[in-house]
Amino acid sequence: MKLLTIGKVSRQSGIGVETVRFYEKSGLIDKPPRTESGYRQYPASTVVRIRFIMRAKELGFTLKEIKELLNLRLDPTTTCDDVRQVADEKRRDVQTKIQSLKWIEKALGELIDACAIGGPDGECPILETLESDWHISGGN
Repeated sequence: MKLLTIGKVSRQSGIGVETVRFYEKSGLIDKPPRTESGYRQYPASTVVRIRFIMRAKELGFTLKEIKELLNLRLDPTTTCDDVRQVADEKRRDVQTKIQSLKWIEKALGELIDACAIGGPDGECPILETLESDWHISGGN
């Protein structure tokens, strides 16, 4: 089995050495054995695992959720439905965030439109609104 230094793992996976160390400390990748001089020696499968982590991050999964996915991956009793449930929960979370962002976009648009209308000299309707008792009511 070919072993890789932390630098090679970093280059092959496209992340920094510090991120490799962080993933190791977080338990996302296994702690590798070390040489007599203290150098880490990772199995090639570490690069595959890091790529899994990076793809999951791109889909919006948190590191905690990624750890759960990795545990599901390693559990021989895991079914596709188990993983589907996790993905479905993430999708619902994303949908909620999209709705919130749409509301924020609308509220900002209204503030910008109010600014274009003008107001008393020296006063900005956007700043005035943010300083007022106005509350976000249409968001989450």
